[in-house]
Amino acid sequence: MPLSTLNDEQFKAATSKPGHNLIIASAGTGKTSTIVARIAYLLQNNVKPEEILLLTFTNKASGEMIERVSKYFDSNIVKKIEAGTFHSVSYRLLKKSGSNITLKQPKELKILLKSVYEKRVFSHIQSKNKQYQYSYLYDIFSLYQNSEQYSNFSSWLQKRNPEQEPFFDMYEDILDEFQELKNKFGYVDYNDLLINITKESKENNFYFKEILVDEYQDTNSLQCKVIDSFKCDSLFCVGDYDQSIYAFNGADINIIASFNDRYKNTQIFALNKNYRSTKQILSLANKVIKQNKRIYKKELIVTKMHKDFPPKLFVFDEVFEQYEAIAKKIKFSTTDKKDIAIIFRNNSSADGIEATLREIGINSKRKGSISFFETKEIKSLLNILSLLRNPKDIMAFVNIFEYAKGIGSVIGKELFEALYKIGNGDIIKGLIKPDLSHGNPFKKKAQNYQLGLFDDFEHLGSTTRFKDLRFEENFLSNPILKHPKISTDGATFIYALYNFAKTNKNTKSPYKILSNLINSSLYDFITQTLSKQRAITKSKGVDEELAKKIKQNIISKAWILSNISKNYKDIDKFINALVLGSNEITQGDGVNLLSIHASKGLEFKEVYIIDLMDGRFPNRKLISKGGSIEEERRLFYVATTRAKELLYLSYAKQDKIKKIEYQHSIFLEEAGLVNV
Repeated sequence: MPLSTLNDEQFKAATSKPGHNLIIASAGTGKTSTIVARIAYLLQNNVKPEEILLLTFTNKASGEMIERVSKYFDSNIVKKIEAGTFHSVSYRLLKKSGSNITLKQPKELKILLKSVYEKRVFSHIQSKNKQYQYSYLYDIFSLYQNSEQYSNFSSWLQKRNPEQEPFFDMYEDILDEFQELKNKFGYVDYNDLLINITKESKENNFYFKEILVDEYQDTNSLQCKVIDSFKCDSLFCVGDYDQSIYAFNGADINIIASFNDRYKNTQIFALNKNYRSTKQILSLANKVIKQNKRIYKKELIVTKMHKDFPPKLFVFDEVFEQYEAIAKKIKFSTTDKKDIAIIFRNNSSADGIEATLREIGINSKRKGSISFFETKEIKSLLNILSLLRNPKDIMAFVNIFEYAKGIGSVIGKELFEALYKIGNGDIIKGLIKPDLSHGNPFKKKAQNYQLGLFDDFEHLGSTTRFKDLRFEENFLSNPILKHPKISTDGATFIYALYNFAKTNKNTKSPYKILSNLINSSLYDFITQTLSKQRAITKSKGVDEELAKKIKQNIISKAWILSNISKNYKDIDKFINALVLGSNEITQGDGVNLLSIHASKGLEFKEVYIIDLMDGRFPNRKLISKGGSIEEERRLFYVATTRAKELLYLSYAKQDKIKKIEYQHSIFLEEAGLVNV
């Protein structure tokens, strides 16, 4: 059983009595083994699996833990454990309680927000500052939702950015209309899942015998509220305050720091024995992190008895000289390339090192780059599937019409609303068999000077302009063709959607739908558009031969998605599996290029931490905007403790291109690697 493999510290934590337990698990001390053992201990002591809730920050982490528990217990028992990220667990519980919701990615919802935002005109507002653009407004509101429980958005924003006050009423109105649209169509984003589950918990009294929380130091105010909304007998939280590095996303180190104050009869355990890194790597990490305030008593203790190589510092005269030297060192390293990581504080560092590695023929993979499922050609397929599954899906509709010439997000939204009206709430019906009793589906826009709403709808157009396009009579009579801004290209695109929807509206198999879609004129529009966009030459022409090759590659990727869909009989399950898991997918092989945030939870034999110049790491610009040297120091601690055997640190004295002179990072002084 898992308990038999634990050291004394881990065993005491895993077998602790029910209550409020906090386990301080320093880097490499076996927190996963402790959580797995705790779950096994609960099952051994007759806790029902469905009364156990495991919350993690990635589905991969929860999956690995449950898989390890399955080695000791019947899989039919283990699969009853409610496990996953805060978002995936909330989604499942909301679905179980009957909520009719459709999860959307932030990128998609930003397009919906854009359609609301672009109806406003800000020029009448007197301010020396520029208003937030729709994308940043979405992001800043998301941060507000994650980090604030008590004040409204304007009050919260007043404390952070008071210079934006002239626009507060506009922002509130835009966000109110945005929320109304989301509610109307049943859309939720990741924050909505957590907000909704806290409300649902009050009504349904979701009960668990024990809740286990991994990476507790990364929880934000909203996630903390979710935990407290569940009714439970016991709480088992595992984390390390020295690895709290997500303040930019609302994570609050005070949540783990105040555990003893917020919960009665707490027990605090510390895991100090490190099984990952050598003595000298841990010594360096400890020297630096001790400069931060100690919230709970802890001390990393080395257990690894491998040959101990001291961390090395490389100093270079110029930034690209640094990248070239590191690339050459990696080229001749005997370490397997997949067990080497280059870790950086800023993405600009990654651009330089990635190009240098490629130049000398070293493969690399950069975590955080666009995944297969986020490419436009795949997203377009999923959007069309989503529209068939949910004919009220305005976001899928607007995204599809990105490929219709002359139709942007605002017109796309107007077409959707018209189809929604003449389809009595079902845009597929509105497209195929419209209810003409509604009359003109294009109503005048509201006018409000203060909130920036000015323009009226234009006169209706005539459908006779499309009479030479050989449309079916049934389609030609559809009122949406009267929109004055639809061109013949736009109408032809709508007709392709009409034909595809008419043929596939009753098909249930995602594989069959995708196969039909890939061979359709609708997808041909999309592939033609994308291939030409990607084959534009420097002279602004189109390389036709290149466009053909790109189109073939696009179609090949589409068939990959089609093959994946064979494992699903239901469109809903297929799409949600992709949406909830897409952020964790990485591709490629070779040297790992990782931001510090992306490196968290990983370990490598050989690690390089680059660009350790003051200003870049620590990032003084972010500190000046509300960050802290303490968080930057925690980032350094996380980076160094990814290394198992070999740790290399480097900095450059100058960037010739930007004409910047650099001093070494303060962390190199604290580590004892440079003299003051």
